[in-house]
Amino acid sequence: MTTHRPTPLQRDLARRIAAHIADGAFPADSHLGEEALADMFQVSRTPIRGALKLLASHGAIHYRSNSGYFVHHAGETASLQALDDDEDGASADALYRALIQDRARKQLPDTLIEKDLLRRYGCSAAVLRNVLSRMTSENLIEKRPGRGWQFLPALDSGEALTESYRYRIIIECGGLLEPGFQADAEEMRRSRSAFTELLTRSQDSISAAEFFRLNASFHEMLARFSGNRFIVSALQQQTQLRRLEEHDAFYRHDHVMEASREHLEILDAIESNDQQWAAALMRRHLLSALAKS
Repeated sequence: MTTHRPTPLQRDLARRIAAHIADGAFPADSHLGEEALADMFQVSRTPIRGALKLLASHGAIHYRSNSGYFVHHAGETASLQALDDDEDGASADALYRALIQDRARKQLPDTLIEKDLLRRYGCSAAVLRNVLSRMTSENLIEKRPGRGWQFLPALDSGEALTESYRYRIIIECGGLLEPGFQADAEEMRRSRSAFTELLTRSQDSISAAEFFRLNASFHEMLARFSGNRFIVSALQQQTQLRRLEEHDAFYRHDHVMEASREHLEILDAIESNDQQWAAALMRRHLLSALAKS
């Protein structure tokens, strides 16, 4: 029997699905549908199917005959580690972080040529292909006709960053005041637990990528609670645009601690059913982040 090795895209999708599971975006025992995941990550169902099989092989999820794949209670953290340990995973993650950091610091041009990247970072061609595939799936870059890769539009100026934050104030504060706003108690509990635990950790134990993921998950969770699909879509677009620019900022430990405390205050207001206060806290939170950017 032939064993097919997972493609770089499948491995990356598996990591991203596992990260969503760890964040509580997919509750225990929920069904992981191929079509819904393909829409979420903007890929076809084929790589999603491979990613789900890979996750199941590591124990992060389980398969039910004639029903598909489901989340279970145990194994998410161990499975993420197992995926990262597989086949150049650690070196691929390091290169991914370096590319994002260098782009955020304006040290990389708009166009990327593979031979230049191999020379600059001293990585293998296989690791580079893995990372470029991952960045393509996250809509950070796209393949250029002919040769090379192109960074997609991002918040590449102070003016654009300011406009982004002011736009987010409009949609995120408005989302908290939507008449159909409905918080999910279990998702709120998981989010509170994640940020409470983060406040106990040292600077060296928190990666920029981890906090970006937790931060984005928090804001997208509240957008989903609004019950307004257009608010969710708008916020996801903003998350994508700020991925490069804000990644580097999340290396500041004081920023991580302050943002975590502000997130907990917003959760307190929502749990007290005081949406007006939650919206005011969100406005203050986003203005504070803008002032530090």
